[in-house]
Amino acid sequence: MADHAAPLPIVRGLLQGNAPPRPLFLPIVFAHGARVENLPLRSFLTNATKISNSLRQIRSHLKTDGVTCYFDPFLEAEALGGTLQWDAEGQRPSLRWTRAVKGELPQGLRAPEDITKGGRVGIALDVIRRLKAMLRESCLLMAGITAPFTLAAQLAQLDGVGDLRQQDIPPSALDLAAAVMPTLATALVEAGASVIFLREDVLPALSEEEAADWASRLAPAVNIIRFYQALPVLLLTRRDSVAANRDVILRQQWDCVVCPFADGSGWENAARYAELGATRFGVALPPEAFDATSALGPEFSESLSRVVAEGHPAVVTTAGDVPSAADVERLNGLWQKIP
Repeated sequence: MADHAAPLPIVRGLLQGNAPPRPLFLPIVFAHGARVENLPLRSFLTNATKISNSLRQIRSHLKTDGVTCYFDPFLEAEALGGTLQWDAEGQRPSLRWTRAVKGELPQGLRAPEDITKGGRVGIALDVIRRLKAMLRESCLLMAGITAPFTLAAQLAQLDGVGDLRQQDIPPSALDLAAAVMPTLATALVEAGASVIFLREDVLPALSEEEAADWASRLAPAVNIIRFYQALPVLLLTRRDSVAANRDVILRQQWDCVVCPFADGSGWENAARYAELGATRFGVALPPEAFDATSALGPEFSESLSRVVAEGHPAVVTTAGDVPSAADVERLNGLWQKIP
């Protein structure tokens, strides 16, 4: 990418409704820091000093517009009262609840307004503050929030259930999930985050009315993020969700950048989102494409170049955290090939 326009002015322009001179390149690279520090992910997630040092080191090699300060799919669930169980190597967590019945809210949950007092939220905020002091305004500081359907599915122990329908998710879980988002968004942007990903891993096929309700649940957090002059990015991480909901999503009035999952077999589906306009459209690449063992071919970069040239996305990111064995040079190389 030849244009080297600074990222912060691009964000400010997007918030004002101005088409960017180039896309922001914002791959999510966080767990890779555990590899840099030679730590199990379990230990890495609880050590603000190790996280900050590794991310600053990654920043010196990764030629992107942002640094991923904290990105954890279980951050809110653990802060609300869930427990993470790890494999023997401390690399793969799974979420567990006590006093819980599948399909219902667990008992004894922390109140949404107290979300910052639980789990590792304080560590995430500490990392953002440290990196803001270290990096100042040289790049964007990124963090992730779990969006309503995904957190509600975690609360009701329904995550991972195939063909999930909205009626399968208890309204109480969806209400609680939506209530958590504004509190956490406020804490993250006040700490200094300049890009907030609203990550939706679980998204059932929605009717027009259901899509409008979903957008309304996202709106308070989006409005808070924008108020602090940070960029809200709705991250749709699954190909099937993107395909099933494309048309109803396109008919919503979004105040954030919508980044649907896009890979070589689904560019056309993602490219339709360009109808949202130059300040509302982005693409999310498959994270596994940047694993050191991935057979990422020239067709992939050629297809991405075409989408960037024709669709003019505001953001190019990844549909989740790249693997800890990510090839940083592959990330850099892909972006350098974009005209």
